[in-house]
Amino acid sequence: MALKKKKSTKKKIVKKSAPKKKPVKKLKPKVKSRVKARAKTVKTKKANPKPRTKTNVKNDNVIGKIIHYFPHVKAAVIKLSAPLSIGEKIKIKGHTTDFTQVITSMQMDRVDITSAKPKEEIGLLVNSRVRQHDTVYKI
Repeated sequence: MALKKKKSTKKKIVKKSAPKKKPVKKLKPKVKSRVKARAKTVKTKKANPKPRTKTNVKNDNVIGKIIHYFPHVKAAVIKLSAPLSIGEKIKIKGHTTDFTQVITSMQMDRVDITSAKPKEEIGLLVNSRVRQHDTVYKI
């Protein structure tokens, strides 16, 4: 009797090849020269041009800031930094707000008042919509 050969159970290892990478395209040198030319023109402008002011209001006339607005009664809450009284003319200026008015009604803790001191929060009847952080000026 002849001896039978046993089949080997070893697995063959197959090496996988990595996909080839495409070369990266380089930028044209003309693009770089345009960027440099634009940068030079920006540097040649004036350093600090004077800002244009459309209103005659100065920072010395700041009375306070708007803290809150009640749209149904058209009232604003103002944190005062200077004294204020009824009959004075004020200007309210903000990002989307810009109007002037004469003060007709002021309240503090739901009680009508005629004048208010700095560092007080008052309710003020306004003619138009105002927003938080709008600045109130005295004219």
